Amino acid sequence: MIRPLRRPAPRTLRGRLSLVALTTAALLMAMLTVVFNTVVDRHLQHQADSELGSRAAAVATTVDTSGPGVRVVETANDRLLDADVWIYTGSQLLEKPPTATADGTLTRAAGRLAARGGERCTTVEAESPRHVRLCSRPVSGRRSAATVVTALDLAPYRNSADTLLLGSLVLDAVMLVCTYALTRLAVGRALRPVRTMTDQATQWSAVGSDERFGAEGQPAELARLGASLDALLDRIRAVLRHEQQLTGELSHELRTPLTRIIVELDWWRTRPRSAAETRATHEVIAEAAQSMRTICDTLLNDARESAQNASTAPGATAVVPVLHRLVHDLDGRERVKAVIEVSDPELTAGLAPALLARIVSPLLANAVRYARSRVTVSVRRSPGGVRIDVADDGPGVPRAFVDDLFQPGRRADDDDGHDGAGLGLPLARRLARAAGGEVSHDPTYTRGARFLADLPAG
Repeated sequence: MIRPLRRPAPRTLRGRLSLVALTTAALLMAMLTVVFNTVVDRHLQHQADSELGSRAAAVATTVDTSGPGVRVVETANDRLLDADVWIYTGSQLLEKPPTATADGTLTRAAGRLAARGGERCTTVEAESPRHVRLCSRPVSGRRSAATVVTALDLAPYRNSADTLLLGSLVLDAVMLVCTYALTRLAVGRALRPVRTMTDQATQWSAVGSDERFGAEGQPAELARLGASLDALLDRIRAVLRHEQQLTGELSHELRTPLTRIIVELDWWRTRPRSAAETRATHEVIAEAAQSMRTICDTLLNDARESAQNASTAPGATAVVPVLHRLVHDLDGRERVKAVIEVSDPELTAGLAPALLARIVSPLLANAVRYARSRVTVSVRRSPGGVRIDVADDGPGVPRAFVDDLFQPGRRADDDDGHDGAGLGLPLARRLARAAGGEVSHDPTYTRGARFLADLPAG
């Protein structure tokens, strides 16, 4: 199979920009060269025509047309005036240059020009590459008329035009070489900071460094590039940190149920067990396995949603509609009444709707789980942001457990009859902090438990 040929193209940005600049300069110089030489040719032709006109006017003064016939008056320096001059009366040739023949190329061209009448000019190729310019001038009298045709060799003018053309081409070549060299130099110097920033970004992303480029003292283009790289580094660092945290949480949270399974299996293997003891062991293992499954699902769902939120630019989310949807979807809403208190229905938070729901949902689920009959969700504006309070009328948080409230996998009472892996509140706090907010517990609230979610304003 024959592969199609590819046009060679520079592989570097500097080479491509230099090639574009060279091509543009070449086209521009070619146009300017054509225009310049066209103007020069017309100017030189105009000079030749002016000289021919002056000579014809001088010769016309020696032509007498006052009588019934045309007469050429002999004057001093007549040879100078007769050089390259033809005088016609009608189609009759009265006088020609001494060196010209009656049937020569120039004489025939002069005759055709005189026969056409009026003031006209034409260029004749006499002897290649010799070109001659011919111009006719009528001389009118009372009783007769004549036509003077003068000739001029264009070789000096064409030599001047060729010299100018060659000089302009040499100048174009020098300018193109200088343009290419200066463009490569300028583009290379302009891209040097970009190459440095790329190397630094690669190094920083590998180690999760806290260093950033910033926009201070940078040109506008590099400032935007630095801001983009900083955002990319922040995301990479957040991903690395999230992976490390996810790994740590999985290893930490799975250790306890795995230990229970191992202990139960070791106890069951030490000696023969009854059917009741075997069933009890199976129940413990099943409970531990279910706990492991709950922990894995919770952590992996959080990781997946965190990745989706990280790829979504934070926006302005209306808080109240999200809260109404969460309250409507709560489990156990027939036993517990949830009430939303709003001071400003137009409040917005500076984060995505999914992230807002992910932060508030564990607080609501925890409140409904422990509330006796009522959960109150209040929303109000706070200095620099939005505050969401979630309060319940349950037993509250034991004082001995307050310090461990936001530790992953910790529960105040594992035998309280409620499901859960102790991961909701830690995840809510972590997501809120990632968005520039905070989730905290209010220890001054004595009629149950109250959690505060402070979020950035939209």
